Amino acid sequence: MKIVVQVKLVPDEAQALALERTLHTVNECANRVSAGSFEAYRLKGSVKDLRSMAYGELKARGLGAQAAQHVIKRVVDAYTTLRAGIRAGNLGPQGSRRRRKAESKAIVFRADAAHTYDDRCLSWNYDAQTVSIWTMDGRLKNVRFVCSAKALKRLTEYRQGESDLMFRDGKWFLIATCEVPQARRYEPKDWIGVDRGINNLATTSDGDNHCGRRLDRYRRRQARKRAEIQAKRTRSAKQLLKRRARRESRHATHINHRISKTVVAVAQRTERGIALEQLQGIRERVTVRRDQRARQSSWPFRQLGEFIAYKARRAGVPFIEVDPAYTSQRCPRCGHTDKANRPARDRFQCRRCGLAGPADHVAGVNVRDRARSAWVFVNMPDPVPA
Repeated sequence: MKIVVQVKLVPDEAQALALERTLHTVNECANRVSAGSFEAYRLKGSVKDLRSMAYGELKARGLGAQAAQHVIKRVVDAYTTLRAGIRAGNLGPQGSRRRRKAESKAIVFRADAAHTYDDRCLSWNYDAQTVSIWTMDGRLKNVRFVCSAKALKRLTEYRQGESDLMFRDGKWFLIATCEVPQARRYEPKDWIGVDRGINNLATTSDGDNHCGRRLDRYRRRQARKRAEIQAKRTRSAKQLLKRRARRESRHATHINHRISKTVVAVAQRTERGIALEQLQGIRERVTVRRDQRARQSSWPFRQLGEFIAYKARRAGVPFIEVDPAYTSQRCPRCGHTDKANRPARDRFQCRRCGLAGPADHVAGVNVRDRARSAWVFVNMPDPVPA
C-alpha cells in the first residue's frame, strides 16, 4: 500500500533562494499551460495535446525535459480532478453558481504550490541525509534534510516513485511516496464495533471511550481567537488566520492518529476485526441548530475513519463498514428499535426489556453485531451454477 513520508529540508540561504525561484517559475509556467489548455480544449486537454502545444515553450523558459513533462502532467491531472468532481456532484448540479464558476475559467496554481520530482530530478543519500535536486539555477547537491529515525528507515526500505517539493509557513518539505507491504489479513475471531460521534469521537463495543471534549474546548478557544483576529481586517490578520487554521487542522489530525492507532492495536492484539458505520453524506442527512452548524462541519469523523481503515490494512486487521441505520436506537439484547429508546443524547434505555447504558456504547455493540452477520455474507463462496 502507498503511504507518504514528510521530511524537512534545511537549505542554506543560497539553496533556499534557488528552490524559491524554481517553485515560482514552474508554477508560473503551469498557469500559462493551464490558460492555453483551457482556451484550446476547455476542461479536456490531454497530455498529448499539451505536450505538442507547450513543451517547446517550457524548454525555452529554461525548464529541463523532466520538469517540463511534470508541469504538463500537473495541469492535466488538475483538470482531470476537476472533471471528476463535477461528475460526482461535488460542485453542485448543472447550472449551479459554483459549478458555472469552476467551468468558466482556467485553473490557477499558487506561486508556492507543490511541484513533482521523479528520480531523474531528485536523488537521495540516506546515510548523509542529503538530497540532490534540480533547480532553475542548476543541480543543488548536499541539501540537508531531517526526519525521525522511523521515517528515515521507511524511506530507506520502501521509497518508490515521485516526491513533491513543498513550501509551507517559511519551511521547505519533501513529501516522498513509499510502497509499504501489507501484512497478511487474518480470519477474525470476533469484531470491535466503533461508533463515531461529536462529543465522543470514538466509542468501541468494549466500552473504551475516546472523548472529544478536549478537542471541542480547543476548537471553541480557536473560534474565539479567530473572531478577535477577523475584527482587525488587516492583511497580517488574514495571514495569521491561515496559520492558525493549519495549526488547528494538524492538532485534530494528531488526535485522530492517536485514536486510530489505539483501536487498531487492540484489534490486532486480540485477533479481532474492526467495524465502522458508513457515514457518507451524513452532513446532508442530519439537520442541526444554527449554533451547532460550525461544530458539525468541523467534526473530523471522515478522517478518523480513513485513518482506522489504512492502519488496519497495513496491520492485516480485517475491516468492514456496516449500515448505520438506527444503531443508537436499537436494543442489542431484544432487537426493539424505537426513538424513545434514547431519552437523552448520552443515555439508552430499552422500552421493552429495560436494558440501559451509555448510548454510544450501545451503538458500538450494534455495529459489532452487524459486522458479525455482514462478514458471513462478504466471505460467502459463490454459488455453484445449476
